[in-house]
Amino acid sequence: GFHLESEESSSLLQTAVSVLQSSYLDSTSQDGFQYSQAILVENDVFLSELKAFAQAKEAAGYSQEELEETFAFLLFDNEEEAKEVCQTGLRVNSSSISTLGDPAKGVYISKYADCLHPRPWYHGKSGYIVICKLIKGKVKVISENYTASYTCPSPGYDCHVALSRNNIPSTTSHCQAFEQSQYYVYEVSDGSTAERPRQICPYIVI
Repeated sequence: GFHLESEESSSLLQTAVSVLQSSYLDSTSQDGFQYSQAILVENDVFLSELKAFAQAKEAAGYSQEELEETFAFLLFDNEEEAKEVCQTGLRVNSSSISTLGDPAKGVYISKYADCLHPRPWYHGKSGYIVICKLIKGKVKVISENYTASYTCPSPGYDCHVALSRNNIPSTTSHCQAFEQSQYYVYEVSDGSTAERPRQICPYIVI
């Protein structure tokens, strides 16, 4: 459920803002965004599943680095959509992108807090960002696939990222930068894909 405790909410807002600011792709974003309120998402199911995922992968011999929690971001136009994701989780078939993997078998989530949409934000636009905890697990770097035969989740991996993500040139269009900075996250067991990968856990709505 959602609950806001006023003395905690200001420090939560600071936590959220520092997470966002340390995850900008473009240094000029520091001055470009204003954040007004933060709501802590406390969903015990997702937290325990995130933990269970980590334990299972640790047992499978994953390194500490692969099990490390990082943050990733989703943008919604309205609060209802943001809250829904916090209650039901990030599910497959929720993305319009397909360059890194079949959207019916995994989910897409942004690596950067200022690159959350194929089009740049215009002045005065507002929205809701859901900050999620993410355990990337084993990451496979793949080439982007613009064909209709989607890339399937790679056996033995948990996440795809685009080949050229570390040197996104400044000439790249915003849309491409957005696509190249996505994580494609999935969880496959016994050949079937999870509706909702356990390694993503909604954390704060801002």
